[in-house]
Amino acid sequence: MTAGGTGRMVEEPRSAADYLQATRQVGFDEFLAADHPHATACPLARQADSVKTARDVTRSTLREWGLSELSDDAALVVSELVTNAVRYALCPPSKVEAKPITLMLLRLSPHVLLAVADPSDEAPTPKEPDFISENGRGLYIVETYSRCWGWDHLNRGGKAVWALFSGTD
Repeated sequence: MTAGGTGRMVEEPRSAADYLQATRQVGFDEFLAADHPHATACPLARQADSVKTARDVTRSTLREWGLSELSDDAALVVSELVTNAVRYALCPPSKVEAKPITLMLLRLSPHVLLAVADPSDEAPTPKEPDFISENGRGLYIVETYSRCWGWDHLNRGGKAVWALFSGTD
């Protein structure tokens, strides 16, 4: 099974692979709207300081779940995903409606699925990392620090870009 539109193939863990398959049947729209006991959803403003908010929510949620060892990697990845989401939400303003940016963390013990929904329909496209320029490394960082990543179109418009992390449960 290929993970979303891009990213590495999901081979393990089986429970996470099953969950990711379920998201294709149910969809991220339903997960973003539902109340799950092992999930945290956080709406984010369309502004740069949302990156810090997302990092803080990610760290505190992982600490509550006893998965603090994932905090540094997950905070780095969420920073990249939210930065991209804010960028897409702001440009071009005439094309993108006022759809929210949403951070969601879902615990699939011992794994965590982190997803950022944004209003853009544009597929995330990995670029060859250019370590001299100040941008273009985001998806390289996401791929490097997560077990796997991918994306899904949302029924309401936009997309959810997700990354899977494995803890020690």
